[in-house]
Amino acid sequence: MRRRLGTALCLLAVVVAGGVLGLLSIGLPGPARPSSEPPAPPPPPRVSTSPSPAPAADQAAIAALARTLVDAITRADSAEFGTLACKPQTAAALKELQEKWDAAGPLRVSLVGQPAIAGDDATVTVRVEGAGGHKETPFPLRRENGRWCVPV
Repeated sequence: MRRRLGTALCLLAVVVAGGVLGLLSIGLPGPARPSSEPPAPPPPPRVSTSPSPAPAADQAAIAALARTLVDAITRADSAEFGTLACKPQTAAALKELQEKWDAAGPLRVSLVGQPAIAGDDATVTVRVEGAGGHKETPFPLRRENGRWCVPV
């Protein structure tokens, strides 16, 4: 029985010593082991996904439309604003707009930033300041039948 106990203790010591050595070898830094896999290739170069600039003709047309829009709002000229719309405006709609502008009193109007152009759509941001405060409003613009206009 002593012999069995001695053998069992000896086996237990071997197992414990093997476990301790295994844990130590995992935790200690050692020489780099060669990998069977080749190193990963470097990532491909980044390609810019920013849109290409709009053609100069579109930029000029949008800038002119934006200036006319600002001028029409500044002068509270609903008839001028009506000419900027993509679809003809009714007399009643223009009268309602004129009444709102007249009630607002004098306004200071300016463009904020550069127009954002994407194909046949663009946006200009207009800042309107009056007695009641200020507001920045993005105005959508659209090219219809070769003409840039305000889709109202």
